[in-house]
Amino acid sequence: MDIQEKFNLITRNLQEIITKDELEELLKTKKELSVYWGTMPTGSISIAYFFPMLKIADFLKAGLKVKILIADLHAALDGVPFDLLEKRTAYYKRAIILILETIGVDIKKLEFVRGRDFQLNGKYFEDVLKLAMVSNVRNCKKAASEVVKMAENPLLGNLIYPIMQALDEEYLQVDIQYGGLDQRKVMVYARENLPKIGYKPRIELITPMIRGLIGEKMSSSIESTKIDLLDDENTLRRKINKAECIEGNPNNGIMSLLKYLIMVLKEDAKESFIVERPEKFGGTVEYSSYEEIEDDFVSKRLHPLDLKNAVAKELNTLLERIRNDKELLDIHKKAYE
Repeated sequence: MDIQEKFNLITRNLQEIITKDELEELLKTKKELSVYWGTMPTGSISIAYFFPMLKIADFLKAGLKVKILIADLHAALDGVPFDLLEKRTAYYKRAIILILETIGVDIKKLEFVRGRDFQLNGKYFEDVLKLAMVSNVRNCKKAASEVVKMAENPLLGNLIYPIMQALDEEYLQVDIQYGGLDQRKVMVYARENLPKIGYKPRIELITPMIRGLIGEKMSSSIESTKIDLLDDENTLRRKINKAECIEGNPNNGIMSLLKYLIMVLKEDAKESFIVERPEKFGGTVEYSSYEEIEDDFVSKRLHPLDLKNAVAKELNTLLERIRNDKELLDIHKKAYE
């Protein structure tokens, strides 16, 4: 794979690269790049976790060294009780492994890191204090505003969150951080402030936010917006049927699932997306790309109900292995009892 092919794979389906020039230069000058993606073990995981895992797969195919951070102490700063951190960390790790295996990723090529394993050492805490001395409350509040649940008068722990996430880039010894659009302000904070205490800024890769079934964002902590990994077939179908999906308007969670998950898997496997419908409504139709689906949907040749039925069928097939994993079910019960 040449440099351009690697670049194309690394940046596939991203919304923003901070910065593109730095990434291109690093690909030319460094033999093996490293990247990390972090997640807090908070609410029960939604199907939205498939989206970053598809990017993890891209990074591995491009030859990057990949680390997945399960940020347990960040979860505590976001309100998860300390006595649940161990259980939820175990659940998140198992769920992520199952998602990766479902989409055909060899997990032996990955490194899982738990936040407390390096964030509790003395040097890290010293750097937390150093960053705290060059950061003001306004900047920390702004950086954390889209990733932490904050009141008008936030807890001090909420404001420590972006300081720690910035330092994670240094202590995980990576060249790149990958995250969702809701992480952008923290990433910019890291680029602006790490150099103030002697560390280099990292490249930031940002993926679009996936719309919820209802509303703007699919969130693990808001049940009505998401499909849980462990939802049974009937529950999944019911949620899909209730999802916002106005005829002719592609700006909805159903189309996001198609664009960033289902059709990525279909196109990589060279398979078609099939919409089954009676002959009187046009008969069964096959699509080889997301663009074809969107074109038919916008022109109203594809009805929302037919689309929803096909999406529900695909997702139920995708989740079958995960929802039947006895180990995951047991860990989940302990983590959210």
